[in-house]
Amino acid sequence: PSASSFQGNGASEAALQSEIQELKRKDLALDQEIAQLLSEGYSLEELEKHISLLHEYNEIKDAGQMLLGKLAVIRGVTTKQLYPEYDLELSD
Repeated sequence: PSASSFQGNGASEAALQSEIQELKRKDLALDQEIAQLLSEGYSLEELEKHISLLHEYNEIKDAGQMLLGKLAVIRGVTTKQLYPEYDLELSD
């Protein structure tokens, strides 16, 4: 939707302004966290590598969860019931 489509609806504009302010707060908090990590001796390259590895881990974990879900449907059980069979903890 274009910006002009929200002009007639003050509630939508207020909601967007609120969301913008929340995103600005989050951006500032992240900047402060990065500054803290840098002051502790971490380099930007380390932080970027760490973030990249976390993204890769999350993608692999999501794929595993999807496969467990499909297997659970095929077997007619819950995903939770499959965890012991594959030596997984519920917190995994």
